[in-house]
Amino acid sequence: MILEQHYLDCLAQASYLIVDEKTKRAIVVDPRRDVDLYVERAAELGAKIDTVLLTHFHADFLSGHLELRERCGATIRIGARGEASFEFMPLEDGEKIEFGDVLIECLSTPGHTPESMSFVVYDLAEDRENPHAVLTGDTLFIGDVGRPDLLGSVGITPETLAGWMYDSLRTKLMPLPDDTIVYPGHGAGSACGKNLSTDTFSTMGKQREFNYALQDMERDAFIELLTSNQPDPPAYFPYDVKMNREEHATLSTVLERNLRALDWAEAARLQASGAQVVDVRDSATFALGHYPGSIHIGLNGKFASWVGTLLDPEQDFVIVAAPGDEEQAVKRLGRIGFDRVAGFVSGGIESAAPGTLVTRERIDVAELAKRIESDAAPFLVDVRTPTEYEAGHIEGALPAPLARLAERIADIPRDREVVLLCKTGYRSSTAATLLDRAGIHGALDLVGGMDAWNGVPEDAPPTCGA
Repeated sequence: MILEQHYLDCLAQASYLIVDEKTKRAIVVDPRRDVDLYVERAAELGAKIDTVLLTHFHADFLSGHLELRERCGATIRIGARGEASFEFMPLEDGEKIEFGDVLIECLSTPGHTPESMSFVVYDLAEDRENPHAVLTGDTLFIGDVGRPDLLGSVGITPETLAGWMYDSLRTKLMPLPDDTIVYPGHGAGSACGKNLSTDTFSTMGKQREFNYALQDMERDAFIELLTSNQPDPPAYFPYDVKMNREEHATLSTVLERNLRALDWAEAARLQASGAQVVDVRDSATFALGHYPGSIHIGLNGKFASWVGTLLDPEQDFVIVAAPGDEEQAVKRLGRIGFDRVAGFVSGGIESAAPGTLVTRERIDVAELAKRIESDAAPFLVDVRTPTEYEAGHIEGALPAPLARLAERIADIPRDREVVLLCKTGYRSSTAATLLDRAGIHGALDLVGGMDAWNGVPEDAPPTCGA
């Protein structure tokens, strides 16, 4: 048996390829939408993908089940409680899928969603009695469990789901042997839980020891614990759940349709009619010159997640990218189902007519420190999360998390210099463009963010597999 985890840092999302070397049969669990890596890897191993297993209908990304159905003729399988507009084979609790040296036992583990499944994987050539691993989807994470509050709008209360989660953990997953490897659907950075570890796998023994949700407690106490202090879910989550349940265009179709070159005049016409012009270059390059009214969300960070949080999937997008990055931008929008891309500006920013671009001033740590001590101190706006803010901030800075910045607009003065703060300068650059659209012009962002202020070495950007 070959079991591989494929981890996508910028969505903090894990998918899995399971291959039996005897039968050359392959199964993919929770594929992302750009499925080339699974098809190519299976081909390298001389195997054919014939089945897609979904642990549940995902909220934070668009799954690649329809893509693998089209590319490989794969059968789509979902928990029996799932409802979808496309054809699929329901998975029953306790059902076993066996091929060659691979045995997959399917466990119904509702709690994050009603249809949630976990897959216990046995390598029969090594041990026929004890499982090798369990793929837990969004039921059990490393250090956490799936949040139960993402389905309140469809008639199931968070308290009901939390109760189901309590039962699923204690009757289905916790009885597994200590050395069973736990492979979750997400890691740190995902909004599908509130305390996810940076580790991408663990063991059941370690999780029983260290995971707060697996400690000894009464059912009511667990429900209270799981339903309290959950962060706001990104705005696009309901949109992606709906799309994952429906028949929709595959990513190859989307790329073929959306990778359309536009000139600046056409881009301007689209913007005037409501299209969202998204500039995906890095913060420093964006500040040197960009199209008025454009929104800056760089590819060198959690691009798809922030687009999904801040922008409208029902409105068209126009992409401004460095030449050669256009396909990456459209692909990463496609990973969350934001498929309404009207095209990209041909030649990028360099093709703009003279006089049409605007610049934005940035500020470094030394200059900010000097201005804070001056008689005309700037107004500081910290767009990090509440947890980051509470862990340490500059005195007097207004807490205004980027995801909820619109709610704090009235608290930001228009007669003072405004400086925006985040961890590295990524979110603050985006915030500056949102303030500009709200009529607060000229806001500066701190180069390097609070990491630079605190002397922290620069982080490497997330790997996005594009």
